[in-house]
Amino acid sequence: MKIPFRLLSLLIVAVLAQSCVSSKKYKELDANYTQLQNSTRDLSVKYQTSEQSLAVANGRVKSLEEQIASERANSQSLQAALNKCLNSSNQGNVNISKLVDEINSSNKYIQQLVNAKSKSDSLNMVLTNNLTRSLSQSEMQDVDIKVLKGVVYISLADNLLYKSGSYEISDKAGETLSKIAKIIKDYSTYDVLIEGNTDNVPISQKNIRNNWDLSALRAASVVMSLQNTYGVEPKRLTAGGRGEYNPIADNSTDAGKAKNRRTQIIITPKLDQFMDLIGKAPDQQPVK
Repeated sequence: MKIPFRLLSLLIVAVLAQSCVSSKKYKELDANYTQLQNSTRDLSVKYQTSEQSLAVANGRVKSLEEQIASERANSQSLQAALNKCLNSSNQGNVNISKLVDEINSSNKYIQQLVNAKSKSDSLNMVLTNNLTRSLSQSEMQDVDIKVLKGVVYISLADNLLYKSGSYEISDKAGETLSKIAKIIKDYSTYDVLIEGNTDNVPISQKNIRNNWDLSALRAASVVMSLQNTYGVEPKRLTAGGRGEYNPIADNSTDAGKAKNRRTQIIITPKLDQFMDLIGKAPDQQPVK
């Protein structure tokens, strides 16, 4: 079957026209496609860049979060340390306050002791002055008187009172005992202890068994002399012997033995008399 030329021409023109439009469109589409590819590539690059930036940002955020957590922990630690310090400071203030109170209390107690010592010294002075006021200055030189804690101790060497190696009162003892009697009688209500002491050399006499005997017999001789010769009330007197067992010096020397061979006359106020003397002590002045 033959196609008419005119129709064939029309078909050729139509095909060519169609081919011409499709090529143009193709080029246009191809250009668009290329542009889209470029855009896609740019977007891909931007996406990758954004991903990297996001990763960096996330890393920085994480680092900052870790720093924040560390700083918070450090802040909490500092706050705990501050609280502990404040508590310690408060406790320290309390301890310091207690220490100050204790120091003040200690100082007060020390002052009380100082005052008591001063009063004790004053009391001793009063007793010494009152008990020796009946003696002259020359008589005082022959009598050794000490006051310790309100008790009067009058110490006399054995060669002032007794015959050598004996408990009998010697002739020269009268003057000394008269002085002692003046002191004792001046305060007639005080108790009086006569105490004999010896050195450590054993006694060798038939009628004296040992140094206990000798010291007690000597004390008894003084007691009887004060009673019978000088009129001291016997109920106030006590005789006692301590033998060699209360030394005040070393018995290895003659001088030490001489000091240990002594008779002590101990004059003791009663409690109410102590109180009276204590009341007088602060205002009492030493008597010259």
